Amino acid sequence: MGKKILMKGNVAMAEGAVIAGCRHYFAYPITPQNEVSEYLASRLPEVGGVFLQAESEVASINMVFGASAAGARVMTSTSSPGYSLMQEGVSYLAAARLPAVLANVQRGGPGLGNIAPGQADYFQAVKGGGHGDYRLIVFAPASPQDMLDYTILAFDLSDKYRVPALILSDGIIGQMMETVECPEDYVPQTVEKPWALTGSVNRDGNVVRSLWLDDVGVEKNNDILQSVYREIESNEVRYEGYLLDDAEIVIVAYGLSSRIARQAVDRARREGIAVGLLRPITLFPFPTEVISELANKENISFLVVEMSAGQMVEDVRLAIEGRAPVDFYGTYGGRIPEEEHIIEKISRFSLHKEA
Repeated sequence: MGKKILMKGNVAMAEGAVIAGCRHYFAYPITPQNEVSEYLASRLPEVGGVFLQAESEVASINMVFGASAAGARVMTSTSSPGYSLMQEGVSYLAAARLPAVLANVQRGGPGLGNIAPGQADYFQAVKGGGHGDYRLIVFAPASPQDMLDYTILAFDLSDKYRVPALILSDGIIGQMMETVECPEDYVPQTVEKPWALTGSVNRDGNVVRSLWLDDVGVEKNNDILQSVYREIESNEVRYEGYLLDDAEIVIVAYGLSSRIARQAVDRARREGIAVGLLRPITLFPFPTEVISELANKENISFLVVEMSAGQMVEDVRLAIEGRAPVDFYGTYGGRIPEEEHIIEKISRFSLHKEA
């Protein structure tokens, strides 16, 4: 067992990157994720790494591109408006098949919004926020422990598939402090990178690019990308189920919303209502098949809880294909879902079933 330490979520994510073997980090300050930069500014030099505060988010994502092209494990972190500025560079990373770990500690929007938590960057994260047909591996942590664990896993999967990975957190998960267990003897997975730009002595030169001046090259690269995404969908879906076996109402929620939803599930169970929770851990790949199988049960209903006007709910509805009712409860502008309001939604479903 590893040592247990009281950590903020942002710090846990930063330490997870160090444990995973990340030795290069480039970023520009923005609330509510500045603890990541603050921690890595002192932590990376201790392990022979490089920290550099870039002059902007645009600069930092392009520094990530350069370090990854050279074969390094590299990371950047930001919050919602900053991540928007990075989107061209993220598209370039995806097109060039460069692994990297990105983190968006979401805040309220649109625009500069506020520094309170939000989940309205879901579309941007899972549908490809920049131009072109690309995807990222997207993790949705719900605790500081998740921030550490899934950051480590994000580096491993990003290298394995040569696809950028994104930690999609929020301002509360990033700022909350909980006990985190750090692995004692973790050895970062090493992946051969024969494509990296490491010098071409005794071998042919490598080319890393996202531009082809002919239709054939672009089509071939897209074929490769889509094939990799299908492989990821087959192998890397992660989710957590809670009291689903006999559930007649299934709440679907991720991140902070899932913590509040779980409390609502426990309360509803005490009141005799058969409610369960499905928490997607990967937002891409999304647990479509799991939700689809649940929708095959008789007399089942779904409630999606998000800190948005309704984004993940669209993917839930696509998975269900009209076979079961889907209700939605969303908050936005930095407002956090309330257990009481979730219970009210659950009660409406329950009353409808009794009628």
